Amino acid sequence: MPIKVYKPTTNGRRNSSVDTFSDLTKWEPEKSLTTVLKPKSGRNNQGFITVRHKSGGAKKLYRLVDFKQQKFNVEAEVLAIEYDPSRGPRVALIQYDGGEKSYILAPANLNVGDKVVASDKVIEAKTGNRMPLEYMPVGLFIFNIELTPGKGGQLVRGAGLSAQLVGFEGEYAQIKLPSGEIRSVRKQCAASIGALSNADRRLIRWGKAGRMRHRGIKPTVKGKNMNPVDHPHGGGEGHSPIGQKRGPQTVYGKTAMGVRTRKPKKWSDKFIIKSRRK
Repeated sequence: MPIKVYKPTTNGRRNSSVDTFSDLTKWEPEKSLTTVLKPKSGRNNQGFITVRHKSGGAKKLYRLVDFKQQKFNVEAEVLAIEYDPSRGPRVALIQYDGGEKSYILAPANLNVGDKVVASDKVIEAKTGNRMPLEYMPVGLFIFNIELTPGKGGQLVRGAGLSAQLVGFEGEYAQIKLPSGEIRSVRKQCAASIGALSNADRRLIRWGKAGRMRHRGIKPTVKGKNMNPVDHPHGGGEGHSPIGQKRGPQTVYGKTAMGVRTRKPKKWSDKFIIKSRRK
């Protein structure tokens, strides 16, 4: 997916780039595989804002992506590569031999007309195929990895990402995640083979606040520009320093920047072989 840069005819164009969508083969989504999700604007079931800087956004249909792919040993043909406004990578529209259609995350180099298959046994280690980790060769690049057998993929689902199967030990497979963390996952968990599509998405420069509002992201204001009642950094004349504090703080008064947010002694720590922190 190439990135297009326009001539700087305006201030917004000068610092922005766009996706060319040249890898898409179909523009309209499959109507039977879409639904409407009501935007929450960062609010919980009581109406309180729990995630800041979220509101609005362009109207969109949610694609029902199949993260489980439990229609085993049935070959499916790729009908189209489509855009999904709810995620970074492309989605592939596939059709099984019986005529049933489904959306899956599209790996890089998957083309219209290719055949993909999911299985609970040993199959060919080909891009787009899916099978349990215990049947994969060491060194393979994978994505959409399960943490619980049969629950569906939860890890490595972002544009351009892939993890690497680095070994086995007992009942567990060892996987090197994109963050550099090496983690143990049960061998019975399934994963798809390859690296996810749309790797150039991280190169897009959004350029102006208006494009971010279309994505549902509101502007973020520095704490030092606020009043003291609104932020620990607020107050003072002009761009004042943050005052007699040990370091930067969040809007809630907690230490920010460089502080570990993962809970100590979390139950899943036993599965982490090597932390992503160097």
